[in-house]
Amino acid sequence: QVQLVESGGGLVQAGGSLRLSCVASGFIFSSSPMGWFRQAPGKEREFVARINWSGGSTHYGDSVKGRFTISRDNAENTVCLQMSSLKPEDTAVYYCAAYGDVLPRYWGRGTQVTVSS
Repeated sequence: QVQLVESGGGLVQAGGSLRLSCVASGFIFSSSPMGWFRQAPGKEREFVARINWSGGSTHYGDSVKGRFTISRDNAENTVCLQMSSLKPEDTAVYYCAAYGDVLPRYWGRGTQVTVSS
């Protein structure tokens, strides 16, 4: 059974930092690209970041470039998202995803991030 369990969300003031973690099980994590997405109320789900199987290649959405960093630990089946210089517009539910060939195929349940102004 595939599971992606996010943690680390919470309430933070603008300019602050948070670190999200996602622990994966039920599939071959070390060969799967992983990603983070977010969805704010009333908006579509938005791509945040993606990391390849080895961690050697990363991509970011334009709105988070230079502020967020994605990383992974294949020994611990964990992918993390370090978020800095947070803005109120970063408020959303953040989802961990495991990619298939092109698109995400497994999703976590999400963790809420709220940034106060």
